[in-house]
Amino acid sequence: MVFIGNICCSLGNYELSWLRGRCKTKRNRFTIEEVYCEKACKLVFENRDAGRHNGGAAMADDKPVRWKVQSWFPTKLPHVGTQITDISKKVKAVSGNNIQFQVFEPGALIPPAECFDAVSNGAVNACWGISGYYYGKHPALAIYSAVPFGPQWPEMLAFFYYGGGKEQYEEIYAKNNIKGIMCGGTVSEASGWFREEITSVDDLAGLKMRIFGLGAKVVEKLGVSAQLIPAGDIYPALELGTIDAAEFAMPAVDLQLGFHQVAKHYYFPGWHQPATLYELIINMDKWKELSKTQQAQIEMMCGDNVRQAIAEGEAKQAAALKSIEEKGVTAHEWPPEIIQAFRDAWEEVVVEESANYPEFKQAYEQYAKFREEYKPWRELSTVKDQ
Repeated sequence: MVFIGNICCSLGNYELSWLRGRCKTKRNRFTIEEVYCEKACKLVFENRDAGRHNGGAAMADDKPVRWKVQSWFPTKLPHVGTQITDISKKVKAVSGNNIQFQVFEPGALIPPAECFDAVSNGAVNACWGISGYYYGKHPALAIYSAVPFGPQWPEMLAFFYYGGGKEQYEEIYAKNNIKGIMCGGTVSEASGWFREEITSVDDLAGLKMRIFGLGAKVVEKLGVSAQLIPAGDIYPALELGTIDAAEFAMPAVDLQLGFHQVAKHYYFPGWHQPATLYELIINMDKWKELSKTQQAQIEMMCGDNVRQAIAEGEAKQAAALKSIEEKGVTAHEWPPEIIQAFRDAWEEVVVEESANYPEFKQAYEQYAKFREEYKPWRELSTVKDQ
């Protein structure tokens, strides 16, 4: 019955009028999934009529939700920033205007770096960003954002939803009065922009580089001074020579930020972020105030945004990369010896972080176990170059 009610509640006015008419015709029964229409209609129209003041999709007891959401990224920045505005529109539409997010530009509400504590203590309702930004709070959260030499999206989603990742991710946040929802993402990123060409591992030593997450710990092993700089500050830092290199996202995003004007060497592949999970973190007290319907509406739209993010991300990179190269930038592929140096450094980082942080060790071992079990399928299902 709930199943039918959910279907009916998603219908438009025309379809609802048709269904109401069917319920009144002939034998007054219309079976869907072996449920009588007269009962299904009763549930649907009682709820629909009770929630009509909220636009028709809210249940009778659903209180209006008006949340302030701090974004880590400029909302007009393609993909990484526009995702949260898309989510806001979808949640508003599917809830019949009952749930509305007011999204704030970076720093407009609070500095994004304060999101974890602010959401935990209720100073802010929610934040849009990446769990790896809170590595200093809980190192294990880095595993649920981007893992060096990790999987592409299909395997990453499999690990998160069916390999125990989601449960551990939610448990970490719940202990801090936060509801975490995987809500979007980016496809494989570029490895970074460099002011000078890199021809050997030795060329990396002494460089100052903007780089995120666990990847930062990897390059530090090779003598790089890693820094986490907000998106809007990367261009001037490169232009002034405050940093020598920077990674941020993929071609469609980097093109918009204009990095091609101040650095001419663009390196691939993005070994540090093959797939990056984005999230919406919500104050747990606020989350518990929502009805089950409202919670489902937010979670469903987050899931839909993951689909949209992957599709859009893959679709837009080729044209953007072509445009970047036409502007005089050389796209480089890391030589095997440098990739191997990154890989060796990553293995050292795993050992050290696991020794220092038990929760990181637990999260990584769970992740590695899933990847090992998945490996036969990955290898057999992938067409290999001859």
